[in-house]
Amino acid sequence: MPSKNDQPYKGKANLSVLFGDDEVTDSTPKTLSLDSIQPRSSQPRRYFDSQAMQSLVQSVKTDGILQPLLVRPLDDNHYELIAGERRYRAAREAGLSEVPVIIRDLTEQQTLHITLVENLQREDLNPVEETEGILQLLSHLLECPQDDVIRLLYRMQNDVQRMNDNVIIQPEAEKVIKVFNDLGRMGWESFVSNRLSLLKLPEGILEALRQGKIEYTKARAIAKLKDEEARKSLLETAIAENLSLTQIKERIAALKKSASADKPEENLKNQIKAALTKASKSKVWSDPKKQKRLQKILAELDSILTT
Repeated sequence: MPSKNDQPYKGKANLSVLFGDDEVTDSTPKTLSLDSIQPRSSQPRRYFDSQAMQSLVQSVKTDGILQPLLVRPLDDNHYELIAGERRYRAAREAGLSEVPVIIRDLTEQQTLHITLVENLQREDLNPVEETEGILQLLSHLLECPQDDVIRLLYRMQNDVQRMNDNVIIQPEAEKVIKVFNDLGRMGWESFVSNRLSLLKLPEGILEALRQGKIEYTKARAIAKLKDEEARKSLLETAIAENLSLTQIKERIAALKKSASADKPEENLKNQIKAALTKASKSKVWSDPKKQKRLQKILAELDSILTT
């Protein structure tokens, strides 16, 4: 069954979302030749699900384009596509020669902002597209590189954890909070805690997520494998066989067990490290009987190491 976003775009474009509180002076659709419209080269959205696109193409063939595209004039005869690339692609594939549009005179900054917001309003974004889109939007609004945006978000998180109310009165922080409130997809704190780490995943896994080939929970589990070849192989298998999260975890456990069996010395070292860490955090130091047992074990260990 086609999703909401695959329907033939009935109703008016939600321009108030795209333009904020600005008045839309002319929302009357006009008709333009499809050949006079060119997509933006910096379109934030890179992947379009082929099955969903075919569903949309069929809808366009049946009902046409019922929600106009948003374009801006480049010259008297050419226009740049601002919002509605899926409809634009579907119209081309369906063989349409003309499409309904709304024409707006926009600056490059306004265009970028609208394009980012329009993409983030979609319901079928995967986690990577959504995370990268939000960072792009924040980078644009704060007029700073994305790395600076990420540092700001972590500073805000640290301030909140230290119960420092100064975060609320910082102009940059207020802009961040407003963006998340306006988008209504998640809170900024949830974004920092659950989404920023996503971008640190190995590139192969990140690319599979971008293309919607695997769910985030499965990708995160596979990423825990340190061996690159094993990780790549499991990722390919998980996608090809549509493994469940439980099956993926079982295979990871088997791989780790096999790796430990192949490296007994390393396994023993890890056991010693784990035992020392556990001992340092336990309440053994307040129990005289357990202290004597530990002293005996350490004496025996010392004897083994010095002989």
